[in-house]
Amino acid sequence: MSLYQNLLLLTAVSLFLSVASACSDGQCRLLDGCSSDGDCEAGLYCFACSQGFSGSRCVRSTIADQFKLLNNSLPFNKYAFLTTHNAYAIDGYPLHTPVPRVTFTNQEDSITDQLNNGARGLMLDTYDFDGDVWMCHSFGGHCHDYTAFGPAIDYLKEIQAFLSANPEEIVTLILEDYVGPNGLTKVFTDAGLMKYWFPVSSMPKNGEDWPLVSDMVAKNQRLLVFTSIQSKEASEGIAYQWNYMVENQYGDGGMQAGSCSNRGESSALDDTSKSLVLVNYFHSVPSKSATCKDNSGDLINMLHTCYGAAGNRWANFVAVDYYKRSEGGGSFQAVDTLNGKLLCGCDDIHACVPGSTSGACTP
Repeated sequence: MSLYQNLLLLTAVSLFLSVASACSDGQCRLLDGCSSDGDCEAGLYCFACSQGFSGSRCVRSTIADQFKLLNNSLPFNKYAFLTTHNAYAIDGYPLHTPVPRVTFTNQEDSITDQLNNGARGLMLDTYDFDGDVWMCHSFGGHCHDYTAFGPAIDYLKEIQAFLSANPEEIVTLILEDYVGPNGLTKVFTDAGLMKYWFPVSSMPKNGEDWPLVSDMVAKNQRLLVFTSIQSKEASEGIAYQWNYMVENQYGDGGMQAGSCSNRGESSALDDTSKSLVLVNYFHSVPSKSATCKDNSGDLINMLHTCYGAAGNRWANFVAVDYYKRSEGGGSFQAVDTLNGKLLCGCDDIHACVPGSTSGACTP
C-alpha cells in the first residue's frame, strides 16, 4: 500500500472515529447520530427510521408541557393534547387468556409510560368479556379470547396512579364502548377514579368555551370521559362524545393528503356547536415501518388541512399510532405546533412570548 493510500485510510478512519465519538453519554442532540438511548439528551431517544434517514438518530420522546411553558389559565378547549390511538393495544402486553393473542398492536409503551411522556388523551375500546369489562380489539363486533388484551381495571389503575402523582394534570379518555349498563360506572369506581370525574353538567352544550384548566385542577375535576353510547350520558353521567366533539375520518380514509372529511358518527367538522376538535392520523392496519414518516411532516400537513375543514379551528386532540416513532420531532412537534397556533398564533409553542396571545413570536 502506498504512502498516499495509507494517508487516505488514516484520514478515513480518523473521520469515522471523530463522527462516531462526536457525541455520547447524554450529549447527543436532536437528529445527531447515536448508538443507544443513553447517547441522547433528556427528552430524546435513539431510533432508526429507514424511511426518513439512514442509521440511528436522536428523536423526541416527550411532549413540551404547554401549561408549564406558558399557563393553565385558559379554557380547556384552547389547548392541544397528544392522544394515543388504541392506547391499550401494547406490544408485549401480558396474556390474560389461555390462548395466544392474534391481533395487531398500536402502541409500544405501557399506559404509565404514555402518560409520563406526555400523552393526555387515551383512546380505549371497552367490552363486556369474561364477566368483566376488558380492553379488546373486536372481531365481528365482539371481544374474543384471541383479541383480548386485559381487564380494564388494570389500565384504569395506572391512570389513577398517574393522576394521584400529578395533581395538575388532566387526562381525557375516549371510549369505543361496548359495555352494558353500569359496567363502566362500576369499573371506574373500583379503580378509584370517580373522585377525579369531570361532570357532564359542567360541559358546554352549544360550542361555548370549556372551564379554565386552572379551575378544573383546583376542583380536582381532572378526568374527562367520553363514550360512544348516547344513552349513558343521561343514565350514568358519561359524556356522549358527539355532543361535544367533532372528529375526522379515522384509518386510511383520514390520511388522504389535502382532504379532511368528518367521521360518520361526527357532525360536520365545521360544526361550531361542538367546541372540541379531534384529528386522527393513523392507518387502518398499523404499520411500524411507515409510522415514523406518517407522524412527521405528513401529520403536520394534515393538521393544516383539517384546520380549514374545521372552520379555521386547530385540533385539540391529535391521535396517532406508535406515538414516539418519527423522523425527529414527530407527534410531539405536531402538538407543539397546535399549541403554538392555539395559544399565541405562532408555529411552535416555544416561540410564544409569555403572556402574549396575539402572534408575538420569538425566532
